[in-house]
Order: sequence, then structure tokens, then C-alpha cells
Amino acid sequence: MIYAILIIYLLLMLGIGIYCRRKTSSVSDFVLGGRSLGGWFTAFAYGTSYFSAVVFIGYAGQFGWSYGVAAAWIGIGNAFIGSTLAWLILGKRTRIMTKQLGASTMPEFFEKRYNSRSLKIVSAVIVFLFLIPYTASVYNGLSRLFGMAFNIPYSACLIGMAVLTAAYVILGGYKATAINDFVQGIIMLIGIAAVVISVINGKGGWSAALNGLGEITDTGIPAGTMNTIFGPDPINLFGVIILTSLGTWGLPQMVQKFYAIKDNKAITRGTIISTVFALIVAGGSYLMGGFGRLYGAADQAAADATGRALIPTNPNGKLAYDAIVPVMLQSALPDILIGIVVVLVLSASMSTLSSLVLTSSSTLTIDLIKPFSKKGMDEKKQVLIMRVLIAAFLILSVVIALNPNAYITTLMSISWGALAGAFLAPFMYGLFSKKVTNAAVWASIIFGVGFTVIHMFIFSLGFFPEATKAAASLKLNMASPINAGAIAMIAGLIIVPVVSAFTKVKEPELAEKIVSNCEEQLKNEE
Repeated sequence: MIYAILIIYLLLMLGIGIYCRRKTSSVSDFVLGGRSLGGWFTAFAYGTSYFSAVVFIGYAGQFGWSYGVAAAWIGIGNAFIGSTLAWLILGKRTRIMTKQLGASTMPEFFEKRYNSRSLKIVSAVIVFLFLIPYTASVYNGLSRLFGMAFNIPYSACLIGMAVLTAAYVILGGYKATAINDFVQGIIMLIGIAAVVISVINGKGGWSAALNGLGEITDTGIPAGTMNTIFGPDPINLFGVIILTSLGTWGLPQMVQKFYAIKDNKAITRGTIISTVFALIVAGGSYLMGGFGRLYGAADQAAADATGRALIPTNPNGKLAYDAIVPVMLQSALPDILIGIVVVLVLSASMSTLSSLVLTSSSTLTIDLIKPFSKKGMDEKKQVLIMRVLIAAFLILSVVIALNPNAYITTLMSISWGALAGAFLAPFMYGLFSKKVTNAAVWASIIFGVGFTVIHMFIFSLGFFPEATKAAASLKLNMASPINAGAIAMIAGLIIVPVVSAFTKVKEPELAEKIVSNCEEQLKNEE
């Protein structure tokens, strides 16, 4: 049954890619679907790019294990900060300004908004480099689930997923991705609801499951906190909410969805749809993960005493957080639901992967390769190069994901911290204010990337073990890559207005014209 469901799904995805290939001839078609997509398609494209195996397997598992049912706050934050506010604040202005500037990518927006080719080149390199670990984190979660359901080696799963993603994105571009996202979104909504109900019912229903969590006495968890409203560690929980919610405002693959939307009516409709989608998918995933300790145990003694499954460890001896949700599902779900879950997570992950590789390949082609091409590049050649780069990007991501010690949450936090830390403030302020200076944009980019990379070398890669030990002994939250990402984003929001106050706008007349034209069109469309 699982195999039959999977084969039908895969054939459908490939069929959509083949169908859309005939309608994809220009760069605008390939990257933005001709800027003609409505609210439903764009909202589902936004939501399915937002939530993938990273959330369902990695974040739901690790943070559900750490915070209990309080992890559901992350999903609520994703819905109202990462979806509702993002659409309300960024949606209309992004659509109008990028169309007026003729920008198809975020680096191209920076070049034309701030009249700086250097900004475009540097931001394009950053986008390509830091989308790779995010893609690797998606592969990591997806392959662990496939290994559980089909007993297929992890490396074989990785390679198979990369080939499939490449096939339908290379064929159909953004339009194929958007149609697939809509189908995948429907599967995700139905699948999440079924899984959450099964997981809770598997422990006697809502009241019994909550009571069971309250009795957890595992090492490192204060008794009676796993079923409380803010959980055992509210400070770190807040850091996760900021990273995973505010981060979407500065991620190229997310804000690019607003470039492609048809009109303001579609944005109003999309705001409501994306919020409801996030509440169900993200809220459901984190709530499900909150019951992880009822199904798994971190040590053999606890497993023997309670009958819970033993959560495996990574080769480095640390708990394999990414295995928690697969262990839960194997214990709680019948075969037919496991089949639905496999398709659910595959749907979520394929849509995110397609968005990531499309963003990365289009950025490299439009912002780096095309400007340096002496003979020029026609539309067909640009689309061809994008297709080749998609394959190269996926290969690099697979190589990173093959590291068995790489946590999904760490990979994603590094990616989101660098990208959103660098781009969120310059992009958002640039939509509203004519006073943002190039110096402020550079300051945000340098701090966001620099802070994330330095933190990665010190804590995630362990190049300075003394610093890691010192942070642990002092119980500093700075050691967490999640909190580091949140700090980078918030710092950017402070750095840009402060630096702008002490520096001069490069071309005041141009900035005035760009912002004023956007505001004038907004008034005309209201």
C-alpha cells in the first residue's frame, strides 16, 4: 500500500513538470511564472516552501522533545509573524516595487533599489552559499523518514530525492513548482490532521497524553513542565519562535513569492489562506512533536522501565533528534497512515527543495553569470544555464547531507541566520524608506553573515572547544545556533536605521523616485 501511494504521487509530480515545460520559454516564465499567479497558488507556494521535513522531522522532533506541548507556540508564531504579518507588511510593496524595478531576484532588487552592482554580486554569492545547508537539512529529514518507512539506506534516499527534485524543477520551472505546491499543500493539510489525531489517541486521548507528559522525569527536564503552557525553557523557546517566524521576511525563496503574485486582491486572499495553512501544518507538527517523550526514551534504562522506544544516537554519541519523529510514527501509526505520512513529508520537502534550487540557480544566472557574459545571453541560454545549475546545487547539498552528525536544526539555523540576518532589514526598510543608505545595507550584510559564520566555527564546528565549554558552564544561550540566528536578524533591524542616520544616501533623487512611485501606485490600486 505504501509503495502504491508513493508511485502514484511521484508520477503526478513528474506529469505536472512535463505539462509545464511547454509553457516555460522565457526567464520570467521559469523564475516567476510570468507574474500571473493568484492568491491560492501563491499562498500554497509560500506555505509549502516554508514547511518541509525540516519542520516535520527536525524541528518538531527536537523542540517537541525539549519543550513539550509548549512547542506549539512555534507554530503559532509561524502563522501570525511568519505568514500574516509578512504578507500584510511586505506583500503589496514587494509586488509593486520589484515590478517597477524589473527585479526577478533579491540581489537584483538590491542592485536597482540601492544602485549598486557590488551589492548584487555579494548578495548573490551569499544566497547560493547559504541556501546549500538549508537544502541539505531538508534532504536529511526526508531521507530519515524514508529509511524508517522502506528500510532504504540513507544515502540511497538522498540521491533518489535529488534526482526527483531536479527532474520536475528543471522541466517546468516556477509554474510547475506552484502547481505541485498546491497539490502538495492539500496532502499536507489532510496528512498533518490525521497524524496529530493518531499520535494523541495512541496515548489515550488528549487528557491522558497531557497527564503522561506531566509525569515525565527524564534527566535534564524539571518534573511537571512538559505539559505546561510555556514549557521548561521559555527563553530558548522564544529564540526558536523569532528565528523560524521573522526569518521568512528576509529569505530570498520566501519573499520571491510576492514578486510573482498577480494583484492586490490575490495578496489579500493569500494572507488569509497562508495563515490558516501555517496554523494547521506548523501548529500541528510542533504539537505532535511535543508528545515525543511519550513514545521515545533517551537511555536504555528509561526505555526498559517504561516500554518506550530507545532513541538512537549519532556516531558522535549525541542523541539523534532527527530520529524522534520517525520513531513516534512507527509506534503510533498503521501502515496506511505511514504511507500518507511519507507522501506528506515528501510533498512538504519537494516543494521546499524546488523553491530553494530555483532561487539559487536563478540568482547565479541572472545576477552573476549574465552580467559577466561578454557575448550576452538570450532567454533560452539563461534558462538552460539555470537548469544546469539546479543539478550542481543539488549535488553539493547531497554531499553536505551525507554527514551523519549534521543536525537538521543546526543546518537550517546557519542558513536562516546568515540570509535573514543579512537581508531582512535592508529589504524591508528599502520598501518603505528613502533614507536607507548603502553603508547601512553593507553593515547589515557584513554583521549578519559575519556573526553567523563566526558562531558556526566556534560552536557548531567546535573549532574552539574552550569557548563551548565556557558557554555551557555559564549556561549561556549564545551557544545555540538558533538563538544566534535570531540575534543576527534583530541586530539588522537596529543596525540599518542607526547607520542610515549617520551616513548619506548614495542618490537621494533615485531613492525618492522609487519609494514615491511605489506609494503612488499603492494609492491608485486601493
